[in-house]
Amino acid sequence: MKTNKNRSIEKVTQPGTPHFVGDGFRVHNFIPGTSTMQRMDPFIMLDYNSKYHFPATDKPKGVGVHPHRGFETVTIAYKGRVEHNDSAGGGGVIGEGDVQWMTAASGVLHKEFHETEWSKTGGEFQMVQLWVNLPAKDKMSAPKYQAISNSEITKITLPDHAGVVEVIAGDYKGHNGAASTFSPIHMYNVKLKKGAKTTLAFPSNYTTALLMVEGDTIVNDTTKVPQDHFVMFSNDGESFTVEAINDAVILVLSGEPINEPIAAQGPFVMNTQEELVEAFQDFNTGKFGYLEE
Repeated sequence: MKTNKNRSIEKVTQPGTPHFVGDGFRVHNFIPGTSTMQRMDPFIMLDYNSKYHFPATDKPKGVGVHPHRGFETVTIAYKGRVEHNDSAGGGGVIGEGDVQWMTAASGVLHKEFHETEWSKTGGEFQMVQLWVNLPAKDKMSAPKYQAISNSEITKITLPDHAGVVEVIAGDYKGHNGAASTFSPIHMYNVKLKKGAKTTLAFPSNYTTALLMVEGDTIVNDTTKVPQDHFVMFSNDGESFTVEAINDAVILVLSGEPINEPIAAQGPFVMNTQEELVEAFQDFNTGKFGYLEE
């Protein structure tokens, strides 16, 4: 009979000094800030905009037109509203509880701003942006866009009214997530009520991490992890426990490493330096299309 060994914590990271991406995203970087892209593969970048109040403005804040190639960008909205457009025709608005999953792949231009109407009143803003690596065979595939509204996200109620698991990607106990992925990835928002405890398990070789979006928790019965902190697990087991000290929202990430060379520079993540050079050349010669500022 196979035994399910507990997975230990490799490190807990507090949020570092925030920086602005454009003028609309005030973020703490956890990946690759806490570990290398190779160690966190397939999760190669994580910027976390912890709760921040943006004042009202008639000119929406955000990030202007910029390129991407070789990976996917995933934006998870917790507070506030973001409008997105890209040169492949993708676009839309995401609000609280929604997810935007853009496959840049062979190359897109895109821009992201606070939604115009939301900007006029301002308010509390909280988002995660994650870059998910693509296998070499898919890096030059056609761009695509998945707009995932909260109503489309599978929600599983935990026993004893402990809370809810929202399955963004992958599966939780046979319940599949809304997003399609190119490599095996599990992505959940776990919402636990005060005092509730749950056990999660993933294959031991999967890169696994938690972000405490709301509330404080105790992980593996002994380690207190405050709000806005990031937990990275070792690859020495499968299961771990999370207990909510107060009402909590936890972003759970677990994915199979792609285990291919990573060559990254700016907005491009490829496998070789030659491919990076080609990406810059293609961008500079207009092969990523056109998107109005």
